[in-house]
Amino acid sequence: MHIGPYALPNKLFVAPMAGVTDRPFRQLCRRLGAGYAVSEMVTSRKDLWNSLKTSRRANHEGEAAPIAVQIAGTDAAMMAEATAYNIDRGAQIIDINMGCPAKKVCNKWAGSALMQDEALALQIISAVVAAAAPQGVPVTLKMRTGWCASERNALSIARAAESAGVAMVTVHGRTREQGYKGLAEYDTIAAVKAALRIPVVANGDIDSPQKAKQVLAYTGADALMIGRAAQGRPWIFREIAHYLATGEELPAPEVLQARDWLLEHLQDHYSLYGELTGMRTARKHIGWALRGLPGGEAFRQEMNLLESCEAQVSALGDWLGELATRHDRLPVLAAANDEQELRLQA
Repeated sequence: MHIGPYALPNKLFVAPMAGVTDRPFRQLCRRLGAGYAVSEMVTSRKDLWNSLKTSRRANHEGEAAPIAVQIAGTDAAMMAEATAYNIDRGAQIIDINMGCPAKKVCNKWAGSALMQDEALALQIISAVVAAAAPQGVPVTLKMRTGWCASERNALSIARAAESAGVAMVTVHGRTREQGYKGLAEYDTIAAVKAALRIPVVANGDIDSPQKAKQVLAYTGADALMIGRAAQGRPWIFREIAHYLATGEELPAPEVLQARDWLLEHLQDHYSLYGELTGMRTARKHIGWALRGLPGGEAFRQEMNLLESCEAQVSALGDWLGELATRHDRLPVLAAANDEQELRLQA
């Protein structure tokens, strides 16, 4: 699997998720089997580049190549300038956001809202490619199947993007109207893959090794992008990689091994955000990790009352240590690993 000149170790990607896929989380997922990770969305608004939020999102210290940065905006010239800005700060791949369904993004006609205006979308794509090409930086595109069920135009945008010089396209199998509700559909992704020569990545509802294999087979996609299923379960990448290679399921991680991974992630998280913000933003990662574990919900509520990083680390370490006395490996729980049936359209 290649993106431009970059050879990737496998075809399992971490999706860019605002407020989630910061540098510590990307590094954790790559350590646990992901071959590629894209940063959280960085705004194209120059007046926000010096903000603390943007500076953290643009922090790639110690991150393995290739470093991929997703940018979002509605103005072609601003997106070109944002491309140059991020390349100067270490970006080796630029990803264009045409997939975010969040209202605060779409209300400004960015993210998936751009799919309603194909002419503007192509202007932005062309401007970003023109800014990145002289630096030898590939440009990729992430989008949805369309704005709504009656306007699925991912295929036409993907074709135009390929002609404009985009190196790879990722399609989330939902419309903007769906948000994250309902089931992803894969016919649109299969159609995009059949029409393009560049790599196509399938995204949406890939939450198990079995589902990953089914989606690859049905769509013919070159790679898979996984988002929400990795929250609290970053080892899903090694599970999928093992299953695709052997056809066998990898046993759940040992409780003490998972504890070590999670505690190391927390320390990296605190180092990026500092004591107060780090403690507060770590709560969601801890909550995801506890989701579905026996007694996890009650413990999560206790964790949310703790007011220091040290207290979080101590409490989580002790709780998982006690869990290890009852379970060698993380319990496989239906609530945490509910597999949706793969429903393929006729």
